[in-house]
Amino acid sequence: MELGYLLAFAATAVTLAAAGWVGWSAAEWIWFQPRRLERKLRAQGIRGSRYRLLYGDLKEIGNLVGEARRKPLPLSHSIVDRVVPHFTRTVDLYGGKNKVPFFWFGPSPRVIIMDPELVKDVLSSKFDHFEKLSYTPILRQLTLGVAMYEGEKWAKHRRIINPAFHVEKLKMMMPLFSACCDELISRWEELADSSNVFELDVLFEFQKFSADVISRTTFGISYKEGRRIFELQKEQTKLVFEAARNLYIPGFRFIPTQRNRRRNEIYKEVTALLRSMIEQREHAIKNGEAKTNDLLGLLMESNKRHAQEGYHLQDASLTTEDVIEECKLFYFAGQETTSVLLIWTMIVLSMHPNWQDQARNEVSQVFGQSKPTFEGLSRLKIVTMIFYEVLRLYPPGVALFRHTCKEIKLGEFTFPPGVQLLLPIILFHHSREFWGDDAEEFNPERFSEGVSKATKNQLIFFPFGWGPRICIGQSFALTEAKMALARILQRFSFELSPSYAHAPYNILILQPQYGAQVILHKLHPL
Repeated sequence: MELGYLLAFAATAVTLAAAGWVGWSAAEWIWFQPRRLERKLRAQGIRGSRYRLLYGDLKEIGNLVGEARRKPLPLSHSIVDRVVPHFTRTVDLYGGKNKVPFFWFGPSPRVIIMDPELVKDVLSSKFDHFEKLSYTPILRQLTLGVAMYEGEKWAKHRRIINPAFHVEKLKMMMPLFSACCDELISRWEELADSSNVFELDVLFEFQKFSADVISRTTFGISYKEGRRIFELQKEQTKLVFEAARNLYIPGFRFIPTQRNRRRNEIYKEVTALLRSMIEQREHAIKNGEAKTNDLLGLLMESNKRHAQEGYHLQDASLTTEDVIEECKLFYFAGQETTSVLLIWTMIVLSMHPNWQDQARNEVSQVFGQSKPTFEGLSRLKIVTMIFYEVLRLYPPGVALFRHTCKEIKLGEFTFPPGVQLLLPIILFHHSREFWGDDAEEFNPERFSEGVSKATKNQLIFFPFGWGPRICIGQSFALTEAKMALARILQRFSFELSPSYAHAPYNILILQPQYGAQVILHKLHPL
């Protein structure tokens, strides 16, 4: 009897202790730590909103963003208040001379860094100072890969992947770029009526085109064969973004809600599809049948070489799971970044036909009616200036995030661990302080002498990031975009359709909310 009593007492004590630990951890997360962080920030003169239990400013952010998206803008490039109204509100209310205001994303303070020197310090910092913002398990269902990793894991993945994006490898992929452009142009020419005029939503066209490019350059397959992965990833992006806008509660993903179940289904199906492709390639390599002119082949070749060179090291190469995650990243980042760059370029050149004419004349001078070459693309100065200016006004990613994992001094400020640092790309790109009174006007001439001259050597233009973690696919994306635009300019002129509504908004990337409807005019070769 006494033994039973003692066991029952022990079980009760353990249960109470566990409940107490859970309760204390919850209180620490939603109250004590936020209050400590708030006191440390305010003690240094850093201004921001007051912390509100658990949700912080999330409800207000949702209201501001929802209100901003209710109606389109006039045709202009003054888009910041529509895209990130919570950024501008925080800067307006709490910015001041310190340029480090903060707001609350749930129980975490997000400090907006508006000083270029501090941004440079953050992006060039060693791994033990900052981490990319911790991604919730839900966000990890979309993609991981080198863009999401930290420390030695990031270094290993970057080292193995880098060779696949060298210039000589890009040259090898030019026939694949060209084949995708051929199909795009042929499809558009078939749509032209007897007057050689037709309307098109280029949002879907460029999504399809860039999906085709990344499918062929990653796996050597066409968009049709890779369509299922893209459809799933597109659906997953929407589901993940919906979750990212709300406070993540640990363990919530295990509740069998309809959205949780769907995210899990997509994750499993995409992983299975990619695993099958990778295993087929591994089998082909063993039989000596594999090609190495696509990203997967180049990645596996580099991975094999590192495995051989570091045979005595346990983690010298990537596992199959690692390769799967890198392929997911190729699919997501490679497709989305280039497609939105081309979409916004078509919209902007429709708004500024004089620059469209200048770009077309340059393409004609360099290539005539011949297909663009890799060397010729590097001579397209006006086209490059246009792309830089489009990236300035409409950056694919509107902000970068970092997380302090230990106390760190930035300039005159000391940030404790647990603070989120927000680097607002779009605010820097549209700032009159840095770019002058014409900051929100389309003026490619500002890049006529290169990025360094345009920025006066300040870190105020970083659409692909900066420092050690600059986007590995930057040259890939710009080469693909130049090739596509050059081919389009050779065959078509274009203008905005009356049905186009100017409504930039951010769902992981900056895109037009209601599509990108343009009217194309087929040109007759000279």
